[in-house]
Amino acid sequence: MRARTIFLIIGIVLVAAFAALNVDEFTRSSVLSLGFTTIQVPLGLIMLLLLVVTMLVFLATTLYIQGSNLIENRQHTKELNAQRELADKAEASRFTELHKYLQIQAEAALNREAANATVLAERLAQTQAALMQRMEQSDRTTAAYLGEIEDRMERGGAMASSALIR
Repeated sequence: MRARTIFLIIGIVLVAAFAALNVDEFTRSSVLSLGFTTIQVPLGLIMLLLLVVTMLVFLATTLYIQGSNLIENRQHTKELNAQRELADKAEASRFTELHKYLQIQAEAALNREAANATVLAERLAQTQAALMQRMEQSDRTTAAYLGEIEDRMERGGAMASSALIR
């Protein structure tokens, strides 16, 4: 319980105890003037009745305010839940868009990678073909040099043998 409620209950109990202890004084009749007439009624009971009526009015007002606040809180809760759902849907939509964007970027990267691999393979094939051509040319050049050396050796050997024969 809140402190305010505890003080209210203590106050009501004190007033009730005061009225119970002084019930004889509260019920003693006295003459009261209403302005146009006079009546003889117990003043204490009238004051106690006014206190009870005032307390009931304040209690009714408090209950009305509490009920209004409760209804308003429920409406705010519903609105907040609706806004939260909209925010969740928007966030899910953003995640979906981000996922699509990342997929597109990944596909583009794969396509670039495949294109680069194709270009690399073509360049490697060109380089390999050029290397093979140079190797064949080098082989032919080496074979030509060897053939020339063999011819010279044969001519030199033929000259040496003809010189020996002579």
